Parts: sequence; C-alpha cells; structure tokens
Amino acid sequence: MAMIKRFLPAALFFLSVGAHAAVAGPAVTLHGQRFSTEFAVTDDQRALGLMNRTHMAADHSMLFVFADDEPRSFWMKNTLIPLDILYFDKDLRLVSMQLNAQPCKADPCETYPSDGNARYVLELNAGTAGKLGLKLGEPLSIKGDVGTVK
Repeated sequence: MAMIKRFLPAALFFLSVGAHAAVAGPAVTLHGQRFSTEFAVTDDQRALGLMNRTHMAADHSMLFVFADDEPRSFWMKNTLIPLDILYFDKDLRLVSMQLNAQPCKADPCETYPSDGNARYVLELNAGTAGKLGLKLGEPLSIKGDVGTVK
C-alpha cells in the first residue's frame, strides 16, 4: 500500500499531462464536436491528403486550407477510407457537402466538387456529417496556427 501511495501522485501527474497534450494540438470544432486535425496548407500536403491511410480515428480530421476562394474539387485516388468532404467559404461557413466519398484505387476516379466557392475543405470519416446533423451555413472554428498557405 505504501508503494501505491508513493507512485500515485506521479501517475496522476503524467495522466493529466497526457490529457492536456491530447487537447492542445490543432483542432476544429463543428456543430459542437471537436476534432483533432492536420492542416494541409501547401500544394504537396494537399496533394497527399489522407492517401494510403487505412484508418482515421473518429475524432480526427484533415483541414485543407487554400489562399483564395474558388470552386474546389477533390478525388479519392489512393485514399483507402470513405470520407465526408465538407466545403467552407472564407467566413468558415459550410457551403457544400460531398458525403460518403468512396475510395478509388485506379483511374478514372470520381470527383467530388463543391457547389460554390470554398477556401477550406474538411475531411471527416464517412457518416460523421450525418451523425452531427450538419446543414449548410454551419460555422467551423479552427484552433491552431495554419501557418503560411501556399
């Protein structure tokens, strides 16, 4: 029992540090739900996206950031997991959704265009938008520095 009492404070400290680290990184919040995120801000990062990944945690996302507003179109070449692709304008309002985009291993791959101009594109696991009950006009908040968009 004495040994447990001696190590308990250290264990609690490391648990609290781990919990803080889990919420400290880049994140987005959509419809009250927080998602850890990866930022794709360069042409190379955007081209790679979520390719070749076999799994993405339910509370994770990838946010593609562009320097301008224009119609966007994504495809799923070499992307192995179905995704919801959500398009946001410069004011971080949801303007278009492509739901349950399916993996594609060989050309020609289907494209998933936005219905209007978008500056931000958020990829989530397929089915997430439906579970959240998302509607057009929904606001997105971003936590973290996206850096220089190229």
